[in-house]
Amino acid sequence: MILRHVLGVAAFAATLFSAPLRAQEPADRVDPFIGTTNFGTTNPGAVCPNGMMAVVPFNVMGSAENLYDKDARWWSTPYEYHNKFFTGFAHGALSGVGCPDMGALLTMATAGELVADYREYGSAYGDETASPGYYGVTLSKYGIRAEATATLRSSVERYTFPGGKGHILLNLGEGLTNESGAMVRRVSTTEIEGMKLLGTFCYNPQKVFPVYFVLRVSKAPQAAGYWKKQRQMTGVEAEWTPDNGKYKFYNEYGRELAGDDIGYWFSYDDLSEGEQVEVRMGISYVSMENARRNLDAEQPAGRTFDAIREEARARWNADLGRIRIEGGTAEQQTVFYTALYHALIHPNLLSDVNGEYPLMERSGEVGVADGDRYTVFSLWDTYRNVHQLLTLVYPERQVEMVRSMIDIYREWGWMPRWELYGRETFTMEGDPAIPVIVDTWMKGLRDFDIATAYEGFRKSATTPGAQNLLRPDIDPYIERGYIPLGYFAQDLAGDVSVSHALEYYVADAALARLADSLGHEEDARMFRARSLGYRHYYDKEYGTLRPITMEGTFLTPFDPKAGENFSAAPGFHEGSAWNYTFYVPHDVEGLARLMGGRRSFVEKLQRVFDEGLYDPANEPDIAYAYLFSRFPGEEWRTQRETRRLLEKYFTVEADGIPGNDDTGTMSAWAVFTMLGLYPDCPGEPGYTLTAPTFDRAEIDTPQGVLVIERRGEGYVDRMTLGGRPLKRYRIGHDELLGAGNLTFELKNSR
Repeated sequence: MILRHVLGVAAFAATLFSAPLRAQEPADRVDPFIGTTNFGTTNPGAVCPNGMMAVVPFNVMGSAENLYDKDARWWSTPYEYHNKFFTGFAHGALSGVGCPDMGALLTMATAGELVADYREYGSAYGDETASPGYYGVTLSKYGIRAEATATLRSSVERYTFPGGKGHILLNLGEGLTNESGAMVRRVSTTEIEGMKLLGTFCYNPQKVFPVYFVLRVSKAPQAAGYWKKQRQMTGVEAEWTPDNGKYKFYNEYGRELAGDDIGYWFSYDDLSEGEQVEVRMGISYVSMENARRNLDAEQPAGRTFDAIREEARARWNADLGRIRIEGGTAEQQTVFYTALYHALIHPNLLSDVNGEYPLMERSGEVGVADGDRYTVFSLWDTYRNVHQLLTLVYPERQVEMVRSMIDIYREWGWMPRWELYGRETFTMEGDPAIPVIVDTWMKGLRDFDIATAYEGFRKSATTPGAQNLLRPDIDPYIERGYIPLGYFAQDLAGDVSVSHALEYYVADAALARLADSLGHEEDARMFRARSLGYRHYYDKEYGTLRPITMEGTFLTPFDPKAGENFSAAPGFHEGSAWNYTFYVPHDVEGLARLMGGRRSFVEKLQRVFDEGLYDPANEPDIAYAYLFSRFPGEEWRTQRETRRLLEKYFTVEADGIPGNDDTGTMSAWAVFTMLGLYPDCPGEPGYTLTAPTFDRAEIDTPQGVLVIERRGEGYVDRMTLGGRPLKRYRIGHDELLGAGNLTFELKNSR
């Protein structure tokens, strides 16, 4: 049921009869609660497209009694759909990631006596509702209505109190990962500023960085001050309340407080019934002064909560409205627009309104962007489809992101793999910036420094392992054409040599394509030859890729199913041999020959789907369904499997994403698949076609409006491109955009 989260019949009716009716807009077809359980790790918080700020309900902090899942406390998201224990709004949170980070600067409204322990001040809640750029909830314990909306770099919360005594809390001691270190300073009666240390993504303790904030309340409090969780100290003038245990409250105004487990409170004694207090926050990763600049620029005096909410909604409608669909069911339209919404959250802005941003891996140093600087480059995920979607529909943003990646190389000396707010987390494997930038370049977006990019690519593809931060196991990869077990183990994943090598093959295939484009013929031959090294891993006995030992023999014993469901297995990262065997998108036909030809390849690939060996919750096999279409006469299998996968794994429920959304990657798969095309080879400027979900889709592109039409039901019987018959199921990017119209005629039989 789509409309699960409403304010109640009376409130809904009041809204219906007090506001003019308006035609349904794209934002109306987004359900932000999709993907908020089953480890989808999305959240229903307020955010603008690719915005720095995300203000997100925090409900994964509490005891086993008030959490749906006690393990949810260790989730990588501030929010889990089934939990009903609200402990505040987090600011600057991530969406769809697999490791905890961010999710700090927690603001909370309470009533009654002042309490600083979240276990005591947290509240059950109801009447929860969310839409793009807005979130609202009623705190049952207090009768407070809490609402939030956002601009690109700031947020505003509105709290409607029942009357009497109320408080606004800023908790700097809690969050998803609880890094030590924060500071808060009183600026005026209604304004505070400070910072909080973040980082440790995927348990990487050295990758800590600060977020700075400025917070303002709309009403002057009767009292305000600081708290710190600690033993009672002597020699400090303070009000100590034994009932609050270890939380010490400071009423003194003219001071600041630094340390761990600290916070700030504003107290009101005379709130009238229904009185509203607003909390506005600006953030920056450069300085408190920039946080103030961001807040002042994006929330000038006189801008109301409702005006900012409508501005956020307008931003979403403008972005979502670049693709207009007709037909399909209401549920399918909701799945589509929610997936597009999720794909437009990351990467997000890092630069402030004055262009300043923290330089990559250079603590305390600041750069000035020429345009926008982006961050949260979860490239192991997004290189497969998110950036291709941005290139197709949001090219101006994709160019800025490519420029950001190239600037990261200039500042740090390496391209990013999984960059987070100016720090490289080294999460997952591979050299994924290569296919992203090559794909962008080959599709005609060229307003960036490709020479510097190529320099960075060649550095990571040729530097010996001892000095190579991106490919530390490159030496045997170059010398043998593969990486043996036992040579290198990365982070918490263990020995994942086959997964590493497969990522390098894909990157080198893309790099060969770029070298050709730039006239580097010798490099092109070298990198193309390297990209075919996957053949070393193919084992005829099992018909899968198989890890190789240091001695050059296949691993024994061997189970190609080992590693499924994210269990550990030698050679493979978060998957089994079946999840990786077909991941050779740059040489599918060559892999088929290794397997004994087309029939054997197709039968084996079909077995993956028929026997439940396909894992939609991770990326290596995300394009498997499209591989059938590489072989004439088998395209119907792609159409059948893509339809099955959409129906099974993408729904309008809270678990309607097949596991971790990976900063929009799963969602981008759904967007492309429902449109009827998919970029199944990163770095290759083309698409494989499948039967679309909708009768008509209009897509705004740099070359004009691309129209995709479907007539009939079932399997593809006939296609036309630009009005001319189309026999192929793989088409080039320029070919598609140049034609302007792609039509599918379907029939029930195949």
